[in-house]
Amino acid sequence: MSDSDYLRFNRAQWDERAPAHAASPDYALDRFREDPAYLSDVVRFDLPRLGSVAGLRGVHLQCHIGTDTVSLARLGARMTGLDFSAASVAQARELAAACGADVEFVESDVYAAADVLPEGAFDLVFTGIGALCWIPSVARWADVVARLLAPGGRLFLREGHPMLWALGDPRPDGLVTVEHPYVERAEPTVWDEPGTYVETDHEFEHTVTHEWNHGLGQIFTALTAAGLQVTSLEEHDSAPWNPLGDYCEPAGHEGEFRLRDRPWRVPFTYTLQAVKG
Repeated sequence: MSDSDYLRFNRAQWDERAPAHAASPDYALDRFREDPAYLSDVVRFDLPRLGSVAGLRGVHLQCHIGTDTVSLARLGARMTGLDFSAASVAQARELAAACGADVEFVESDVYAAADVLPEGAFDLVFTGIGALCWIPSVARWADVVARLLAPGGRLFLREGHPMLWALGDPRPDGLVTVEHPYVERAEPTVWDEPGTYVETDHEFEHTVTHEWNHGLGQIFTALTAAGLQVTSLEEHDSAPWNPLGDYCEPAGHEGEFRLRDRPWRVPFTYTLQAVKG
C-alpha cells in the first residue's frame, strides 16, 4: 500500500471530524478560552513526569485540534504543532488565537515533519493519545523524531497501550479477549465506523480508516535504532476516554477511565520518555 492510499482515507476522516471534535464538550474548548490556566486532561495527567518545560522549544506531532499543544505552551514551552489534516490545523489555529497562545501550526504528514521543520532544533518532541496507530512504520516515525531533536532533546509520548488496541469488544459474559494484532504488520487493519469518539449528532460521510498497532518492543527497538535512549516507561491502567463502555468506570484522575472489574488485568495507556544522545 502506498502512502497516498492510506493517507487519502485517513485524512478525509480527520478533516470531517475536526469541526465536530472542536464543537464537542469532550475537548473542552470553552474551558480553554475562559480559563488561562486550564490544561488538557492528557497533559495534566503527566505533569509529574513532564517536569518543567518552560523555555523549551517543542513540537507536537499529530497535534489534531491543538489542545495538548496549547497546554504545553501554557506551561512555558515555545510550541509548534504539526498535523496532516487541514481542518484540524484550522481549528488549532483558531483555538490558539482565542487563547492568546503563541503557537505555530504546520500542515504536514508526520513522516515529512523533518523536511518542513528545522532539523535538530527542538528540545522536546511531544506525541499524545491516539497518534501512532495512524502510521504504518514506527521505525520511520522514530527516525523523524531523532531528526527533529537537538542533542540532549527529549521525546515525551503518552499513548494508548498496544494491548488495549488489540482487544475486541467485551463479550456478553464479561470477558475481554484479544482480537486484533498486537504487533506492527505490513497490512493495516481497515475499519468502517460511522461515528467518532466524542459526543456529536453529526452524521459522517467518510467512515473508512487504515490503522496499525505497534508493540512496545517494536517501539523501544525503533527508538534505540534511531539513536535515542529510552529513559522511562510507565504503563497505566487508565485512559483519558472510556474505551470499553459499561465495562469501565471513572479512575482516580480527572477524565480517566479504567476497567470496572479487576483493572490490573490490562494496561490502557503508557508514558514513554527517550533522550537523544
